Amino acid sequence: MRFIHIADVHLGAQPDAGPLFSRDRAQEIWDTFESVIRVCETEQTDLLLIAGDLFHRQPLVRELKEVDYFFSELTHTKVVLIAGNHDPITKDSYYKTFQWSKNVYTLFGESPEYADFPELDTAVYGFSYHKKEIREPLYDNLRGGGVRSFEILLAHGGDDSHIPVDKRALSASGFDYIAMGHIHKPQALEKNHIVYAGAPEPVDKNDTGEHGYVKGEITESGVRIKWIPCAKRRYIHLRLPVETGDTTGSLRDEISRLTEEYGSGNIYKIILMGDRSADILFDTKRLISAGNITEIVDETFSAYDIPRLYEENRNNILGRYIEHFSGCEEGGVEYEALCEGVEALLSSRG
Repeated sequence: MRFIHIADVHLGAQPDAGPLFSRDRAQEIWDTFESVIRVCETEQTDLLLIAGDLFHRQPLVRELKEVDYFFSELTHTKVVLIAGNHDPITKDSYYKTFQWSKNVYTLFGESPEYADFPELDTAVYGFSYHKKEIREPLYDNLRGGGVRSFEILLAHGGDDSHIPVDKRALSASGFDYIAMGHIHKPQALEKNHIVYAGAPEPVDKNDTGEHGYVKGEITESGVRIKWIPCAKRRYIHLRLPVETGDTTGSLRDEISRLTEEYGSGNIYKIILMGDRSADILFDTKRLISAGNITEIVDETFSAYDIPRLYEENRNNILGRYIEHFSGCEEGGVEYEALCEGVEALLSSRG
């Protein structure tokens, strides 16, 4: 039995709203989702498993129709989905009344239920969120029902506010495969058995690394899976060392070079680190314009001539402050505190 496992698609999200590079991001999420559907059709995959958060928020009817159109075009694949914490089954949710195509099986109940596929000798279990937070460990005592030879669990959660997960309890549940959602980075709690597919597209600046989906196969000899990258872009955090001779212009040139090297289509958070000249303040607005940059974090310190400052100020508060840090080594935490304090005291002089 061959399957594809996706989660946390977040259709309807608009990442990085504002900058020019963000205008295509919402459409890219839809395009990547459609590309996974095409893989299902091309490879005649048996099951498409969607482990929650198909939408970023409550879907509109027109959005459900768009998604169902993609599903309806599948000539072989059956689709099974649950709702997650971003798109829960609330009182007014259109999920409750929407009529899906005949190859779509929804596990939208608040209690465990299953979809039965006798032709695949497979049953898929799961339940959906009916509120944004569930703090109870609802998967701990869940067990397969022995309905079919192959049994799969769709699960969404893994932190304190969204169904805490106990790896040992999941391992003892008896399911052949547990398709996890909620954590956006792909990872396995147990090799080939309990797996977070991760989000197909990153939707937040902290969703660093590769993103994609899981392609798997269950046979009498066990489960085999392969993780497939599919995202159009990556979020990358770059730490940029700064020297005392650097200016906003020199850093802008270096950022442009680095973003070209790592991929001009990717999206960056730049962390400036090291010592800058005491008479330089970097213009972060100019630096952001050097590429697809969401944030510039300035962790630099002014490079002061501490001995000279002490000699010139030994009889005032600045001198006494420097004296308090006598003997600290450059690069350490105490030296950073010294530089921060010196900068604050000098700034207070106007």
